Amino acid sequence: MTNTRITDGEIFERRYPVILREFSLRPGSGGKGKYPGGDGVVRDVEFRIPCQVSILSERRVYRPYGLHGGEDAECGLNLWIRKMTVDGKEVEQTMYSSFSRSVC
Repeated sequence: MTNTRITDGEIFERRYPVILREFSLRPGSGGKGKYPGGDGVVRDVEFRIPCQVSILSERRVYRPYGLHGGEDAECGLNLWIRKMTVDGKEVEQTMYSSFSRSVC
């Protein structure tokens, strides 16, 4: 996509066969206190064709830390939901990234 970690939704949809269903902050995920860890984001991406993808993410094992008494933020989560038709019924298969359930 780009050499930054967050690509604008419009660019993402123009370059790739995707629909960006949601791109928002996760309110309250940054912890509590005067100097909490930063709020995370939600990116819900629908792929319009079968494809192979990779994710570069961080803060899945160790929480973003708060400073001077601020609480740590919540860990992030990479979640894959695959929609399929089985015997005429639409079903979903949920897969978690391998680092999503570590120390958080």
